[in-house]
Amino acid sequence: MFNKLLTLRQQGFRLGTMTTHDVEIAIVGAGFSGLGAAIKLSQNGVDDYLVIDRGSDFGGTWRDNTYPGAACDVPSHLYSYSFAQNPDWSRSYSHQPEIHGYINGVADNYGIGARTWFTSEVESAHWNEDEHRWELSVSRSVDGGPAEQVTVRARHLVGAVGPLCEPNLPDIEGIDGFGGTIVHSARWDHEMDFTGKRVAVIGTGASAIQIVPQLGKVVGRLDVYQRTAPWIIPRNERPYLPVENWAFKNVPGLQNLIRGGIYGFNETVAAGMTFAPKALKPVELISRANIFKGIRDPKLREAVTPSYAVGCKRILKSNDWYPTLDQPNVDLVTDGIEKITEAGIVSRDGTLREVDVIVVATGFHVTDSPVFATIHGADGRSLADVWDQTGMRGYKGSFVHGFPNMMLLIGPSTGLGHTSMVYMIESQLNYLVDYIRTARRSGITRTEVTEEAQDRFNSGIQHTLRNSVWVNGGCSSWYQDEHGNITTVWPGFTFTFRNATRRFDIAAYDVQKGADRTASTASGAAPQPAVAGS
Repeated sequence: MFNKLLTLRQQGFRLGTMTTHDVEIAIVGAGFSGLGAAIKLSQNGVDDYLVIDRGSDFGGTWRDNTYPGAACDVPSHLYSYSFAQNPDWSRSYSHQPEIHGYINGVADNYGIGARTWFTSEVESAHWNEDEHRWELSVSRSVDGGPAEQVTVRARHLVGAVGPLCEPNLPDIEGIDGFGGTIVHSARWDHEMDFTGKRVAVIGTGASAIQIVPQLGKVVGRLDVYQRTAPWIIPRNERPYLPVENWAFKNVPGLQNLIRGGIYGFNETVAAGMTFAPKALKPVELISRANIFKGIRDPKLREAVTPSYAVGCKRILKSNDWYPTLDQPNVDLVTDGIEKITEAGIVSRDGTLREVDVIVVATGFHVTDSPVFATIHGADGRSLADVWDQTGMRGYKGSFVHGFPNMMLLIGPSTGLGHTSMVYMIESQLNYLVDYIRTARRSGITRTEVTEEAQDRFNSGIQHTLRNSVWVNGGCSSWYQDEHGNITTVWPGFTFTFRNATRRFDIAAYDVQKGADRTASTASGAAPQPAVAGS
């Protein structure tokens, strides 16, 4: 007991009182990005950090999304850290349990758990201008005990919650009055037995195309509500042979060679999406062939064929989505939902389809996450308030004007539609490490990207997007915000983002040193915002 109390005090707790815990860097989120930040900081001699996560272990979205069939649509060798490659992947495309295990294994290997608070919810974060520090209000539970309010003060705040953390519940009339059970794909109810039940799935996105084939095997009847059909290509997934795993582990450079090949091939798709959408015609033909192979009914084939350009929405991968829709116990409903009643779902043609369970697979709050409302910058406004007026805007997907000393991982304009987000995360980690190194070396206590640099950067992004499939492809998607701007994806090649974030460009920032409260722009050349594809 004495050792346990001592440990709690060393972590900054005072029993029975409100505690303030001081660190140099607070990292909020323990998924791929938060864990990667902790590892890279440690490798570069920065150990005064704290990782805070509301979950019970590492993993982020791969911890929280446990629905049946959950898997990654990026090949295993590329969907992993370059500095912690895994020769033991069991399949060419990894499933949720294996990815979750991989992330926790990496955390164990680097000892990050010792600097992590789990079951700890960051309820708010406020910038203290007088102290040049962020003040986080954290509700923390230790070893399953009651939650305790703790204040964490940090010189630097790293936001690593990611865009896929807050489930989006559709705004449908009557949904609160449904008499059955509602299950969200990101909060799966593993106690629910779907055998023989009448089930409705709302959504046909990345989660739905993995859930529906699994439910189709056991339910009595399955209604799939489709608003917009996705383009879906075959998923070339297979188990690895023991000899392959042996080679991954023992043949020098083999994994890097495979990883590089996958990366290079995917980048050709990026060129089509951003600069020449018509070059994606082969992808469309592959998808049409996938439809023809999986569905026999001509009317159903027509219903699942998208009317927009391939790539405008996320291109999905599945071998069993179309055959499942062709099953006799599965109906695709395209009339739209009018309302939900106690008994079931009423489509816009007036048909009531009675169901026992509604599965909501409508994604996440990406451009309007509730997390944004909890972060308050230099003028007291929240990130949600700022972005409600301007749309999601930042500098290099990392810093936001008005929010000093805060770096976002997987921030605005960093999402991808063609390759691994882990590559983008590692690019940002280079920027983070050099930012902290620069601040330490120069005695900088306040860093804020200039409004001019941020505006020029975002103008460059939108200019690069002008011929892209996201602007001209004829669809609406979560890539686009309410202001009509594409604010979530990085246009062009990912290696241009890697080059743009290789070094912290202090000339783009207003900085203050030590006790000096007079803002001054660091000396150097005028800030040069990165333009994708340049």
